[in-house]
Amino acid sequence: MHDHLLTAEQRAVRDEARAFVREDVPRQLLLDMDADRVRYPREYLRKAAARNLLGLRFPKEYGGRGLGWTSEVLAIEEVGVLGTSLGCL
Repeated sequence: MHDHLLTAEQRAVRDEARAFVREDVPRQLLLDMDADRVRYPREYLRKAAARNLLGLRFPKEYGGRGLGWTSEVLAIEEVGVLGTSLGCL
């Protein structure tokens, strides 16, 4: 999505997800998932949770960030660069 269409908050979420993908998701995880050596990437989810990237659109009182669908999709899109299997978790 073009930056000029996004709010500052949406750009920040996108950038957070992009940094997460670059810094915390090893290439080997993707290879292992493709080879069915990893059924459920728990470590990936722990790292995403540590960066507060899970439940973006859920209300804050339930542990989410209370953001909208656009922010959620932007984060999924960044993770989806690696492969659709991780973006769907």
